[in-house]
Amino acid sequence: MTRADPSEKFRIAHIALDEDTILWRNADIEQERRVAIYDLIEENVFKPVRAAGKGYDGPYKLRLAVVDGRLAMEIRTMDGEAVETLILGLARFRRPIREYFAICDSYYQAIRKATPAEIETIDMARRGIHNEAAELLMEKLEGKIETDFATARRLFTLICVLHIKG
Repeated sequence: MTRADPSEKFRIAHIALDEDTILWRNADIEQERRVAIYDLIEENVFKPVRAAGKGYDGPYKLRLAVVDGRLAMEIRTMDGEAVETLILGLARFRRPIREYFAICDSYYQAIRKATPAEIETIDMARRGIHNEAAELLMEKLEGKIETDFATARRLFTLICVLHIKG
């Protein structure tokens, strides 16, 4: 799907994370969360296939939570009417989430004391892991939610925030 025009109806206009799911976060992770949410709201493609077929055109409110090891994506209209809740298994995301946390930790440490070349190398690896995870998310959403790559990347960042254990 192509990039979204913010005036299009099939998009996320508000996003929230289940605060009970987030057990711990530091300043770096909090900044990642803020940037991902801001960027996601500014530009995204998000079309719940079944809901759109029933006439729910959006824009949407989205709430993300992890419940019993699964991702719950609660989708509502802007006036709060429940549209649907998608539940996605997260087993295939365990490794990418673990790898993403490890590379992000290396990246944050490198920013403070590494050379620009070292930072660039770590950042390239971080982007690679992030891109692979976004592709996996798009695959898991296929037939359920139509989205684009940039939206999937930002959603993966928020999924990671929900998995921080401290």
